[in-house]
Amino acid sequence: MAPPDQVPANDYDTLAEGYSAENETSLQNAYYERPATLALAGDVAGRRILDAGCGAGPLFALLRDRGAAVTGIDASAGMLAQARQRLGPDADLRVADLAGPLPFTDATFDDVIASLVLHYFEDWGPTLTELHRVLKPGGRLIVSVDHPYAVHMIQRDQGQQTNYFATYEWTEEWVFGGPPVRMSVWNRPLHAMTDAFTAAGFRISAISEPPPLPEVRELFPDGYRALTTNPSFLFFVVHAD
Repeated sequence: MAPPDQVPANDYDTLAEGYSAENETSLQNAYYERPATLALAGDVAGRRILDAGCGAGPLFALLRDRGAAVTGIDASAGMLAQARQRLGPDADLRVADLAGPLPFTDATFDDVIASLVLHYFEDWGPTLTELHRVLKPGGRLIVSVDHPYAVHMIQRDQGQQTNYFATYEWTEEWVFGGPPVRMSVWNRPLHAMTDAFTAAGFRISAISEPPPLPEVRELFPDGYRALTTNPSFLFFVVHAD
């Protein structure tokens, strides 16, 4: 393992090809997070959707197949190159950082989907304010994040003395067929998440802890037992009122 100061942090450009390949068929992404997000989105035909943090575009493709007009943004040019290969030259893909102003006018989108992205930010306030701005009145923000209880239990099992009620940074090292990359995300308690949504002007309409797809029982029996007894991700649907 490389010394921490020599390992890039949150460098998705380095991970792009290997992570994209893993994401295609992994239990957590293909059989758990994406199906749950699509179920919350429901019928999206004719809706204009921002895929905020679209990565290599798997969710973009599924939403487009269901009749949505999709725009994808990501801070990683490497991940967007993978998305372009998947989605073709006409896909609306843009490099944009969710930590700053977004390149869209007010009330552009019917929905924003932020799949496993908000936990990269210590402060959700500026990002949620921008997402609220680009949503039409009554528009939906659909969010998935690391489940705070799951992270707390991981930290406890590793001998870390963490406080569930604190907001704190935690780090893992990811390797997907290339050099290691240090992934740093921020864990926060449930009440801090709901407070951030309401402070940004959102009304919470759903908080979900869904099970994985039924076929996981046969494909990943150990993973099925884990995900049906301990959550991995937490999902929200909030409206821009």
